[in-house]
Parts: sequence; structure tokens; C-alpha cells
Amino acid sequence: NTLGGVRRMALGLGLDPALGNIELVHAWKEKLKTFKPVVPEEVTAGPILENVFSGNQIDLNKFPAPKWHERDGGHYIGSGCCVLLRDPERHWVNMGVYRVVVHDEKTLGIFINHIQQGRQILERYWSLGQSCPVAISFGQDPALFLAAAQREPWGVDELSVAGWLRGEPVQVVKGERTSLPIPAHAEIAVEGEIPPMWQESRPEGPFGERTGYYATGTRSEPVVRVARLMHRHQPIVQGDPPLKPVPGMDHFGIPLPAAAVWSALEYAGVPDVRGVWLHGPFATVIAITQRYEGHARQAAAIALGVRTTLALGRFVIVVDEDIDPSNLTDVFWAVTTRCDPATQSEVLTGFPTSDINPRVAPEERAEGRFVSSKMVIDACRPFRWRQEFPPTNVMSAAKKKSIAEKWRAVLQGRRFDE
Repeated sequence: NTLGGVRRMALGLGLDPALGNIELVHAWKEKLKTFKPVVPEEVTAGPILENVFSGNQIDLNKFPAPKWHERDGGHYIGSGCCVLLRDPERHWVNMGVYRVVVHDEKTLGIFINHIQQGRQILERYWSLGQSCPVAISFGQDPALFLAAAQREPWGVDELSVAGWLRGEPVQVVKGERTSLPIPAHAEIAVEGEIPPMWQESRPEGPFGERTGYYATGTRSEPVVRVARLMHRHQPIVQGDPPLKPVPGMDHFGIPLPAAAVWSALEYAGVPDVRGVWLHGPFATVIAITQRYEGHARQAAAIALGVRTTLALGRFVIVVDEDIDPSNLTDVFWAVTTRCDPATQSEVLTGFPTSDINPRVAPEERAEGRFVSSKMVIDACRPFRWRQEFPPTNVMSAAKKKSIAEKWRAVLQGRRFDE
């Protein structure tokens, strides 16, 4: 995972790697306020054009396409790829990360979640009785992959986001078959079309997803008819297979959607937000300094509807400012000691959810009904008697410092809290 480590990802985003987890999310939130799209630069040459094939020359089987998980239903060349689609109405280009499997030497299979922008673009073409033009890069600048993996608002061109991240335009070549922008420095790329599913579809899956499950099973999904294949000399396929989530982390080292939640809270006028963190795709944790009764519920209500966490996030937990939202042990301690389940939790139903949600019942999945409930957990001290709530027996920072000063010679430079 090119962006799997917190410090590595911080460097890639131009953030100080010495910052703590919540400080990094805050820094990214503030940096997003400076966003200005940097449109891609069209060029006529680039490494991606070092080898170009069409028609019977195309052979997708010559590239390594691993079977990433034990029960995967095929060989997935696209786990760290960027898929480019142009909206037929407004003509902006969406770039997303969607899984891609090799069916044969000229055909790929593609899975795009029904609530993702890429799927909406596909269905717009299909409603017109047309195939959808598509370009896919397999191996590219990490800035492109990062931009493609984010859930930007409808109409935002992720190539321009990648240019902003890089500090310079992304160089692209114009696809001869699709007119789509193709990253000029990609390792491998294809262009072609995705026909309506009533014309052609093939079984796809199962595939081990970021939830830690093979949730989608095997079902008919769209295909990509490849018309043109390009690659640089000695290309490297980028692999980024999703795995069972690591406690306290999202798929990337820093859960960037947490910044979007934090910004949404600020925009809605929620005061004194002290931090936001995501634990895998499932739980959002918000730390606040309580200012009035209902403050925690207000924060949770806003977070429930933020697009970046809507698909899979099923739990929103609000904690006091003394709890580190990125520390799952801290968060669980707050939940189990400060939350009264009868009065400080609530279940809401009828929210849209992802195809890869393992909790969708088989009969609902068969009917194409992807809805889920969500739980709000107020793990803050009860506002009305927060001053009378028993104090914690955690040593204060000031006390730790005084002990370290007193026993400096004994400790010999070692940190007291290690």
C-alpha cells in the first residue's frame, strides 16, 4: 500500500510527519480550504505511449494479475487502478478506484458500487442506449491514486485535485478511441467501452473487500471491451488489495474523510470540535468540548449525512475532549464508562449503504435493496451533571512532568510515560 503508513502519507500530502493523528487530520482540513483545481495538461507524448497495441495485438494476459485473496473469483489486475469516465451531460471527468478483473485477453470485468459516481455515469449512458467510454490506468503517481480514492462532490474533476496535490498539472494524452485524458506517465493503460449490461455482462467476484469480507459474492457485472492497450517499457502493475481493517486505521494511513466530517461540523455551526477520526470504514468518532445539552447529539446528527462516510459508516460515537478519537482503547473506555445505553444511544433506519456491506441480508441483496441502520452513541459525560461526574484517575501531564523533573537522574533521559 503506497499510502498505508501515517508518516509516509503525511509526507505525500505535504504535511508535517511529526504531527499526531488528530493534528494531521486538522492540518489536512485546513489545507483543503486552500484547494484550487489545477487542470491537467494535454501532451502528445509520454512513457505510456512507448508501446501501443490495438485489435488482435491486445493481450491483457501478458501482465501479472494476482489472485489477491484466497477465495477471489478471478485475477484482479485492478486493485490500485484509476478508472476515468466522462459524464455525458456535463462532460466533466470522474476518476475513481474501482476493482477490475481480467476475463480474457481483450475483456475486463469491472465492479462499481451502485452509489458511487462512476456507476451513476454508466447508467446515464445506458439510459441513452449507449456504451460508456472508459480509460483505466494500472500503476500511476500516488497523487492520482489518492485523488481517485477520495469522495469528491459531483462535478469535481479528480485529475485537477491530483494536480493540486502535486503542485503542478497532471500530464495526460488524449485517448484515440475515447478522447478521455490518460495519464501520460502511467505504467499501463487501456481504453475502450462499457456496454449496457443487457448487451453484455459476465459473472464477477467474489473479491475480498475493505470490510474484511467477500460480501458481494458472484453476480453479473459490466465488462470493458478493450480497444487500445498502452504501456511503458518494463511496466509495473500497482497493487493495492483491500484487507481486513487494522484497528484504529482506515485503508490509508490517515483517514482523510475524517477531515470532510470535521469541515461539515464546522460548516453546520457545531462549536468546539476537538478532533475526528475514522476506524476502518465503519465508525466515526468525534471529540467535542460540551457547551450545552444536546451538543453531542447535534454533532452526531450532522456526521450521519456526510457523503464521505455514508456508504459504510454505521456507528457515530461522540466523546469528550479528554478522549483521543484515534485511540480505539480510549474510545471504548469512554463508551463503556460514560454511556448509558438506554438514554445515550439511538438507532436510526433506512440509510443507503454499499454493495460491499456484509450486513445486507441475502434476500435484500437479491432484490437490489441496499439500506442499513446506523447507531449514534453519546459517550460524553452527561451534560447536566458533568461537573459531578467522578474524576478520572489518569495522571495529568503536569504531574508527569514534575515527576520526570524530580527523578531526572534516575530516569537518565528516558520518558516517564514510556
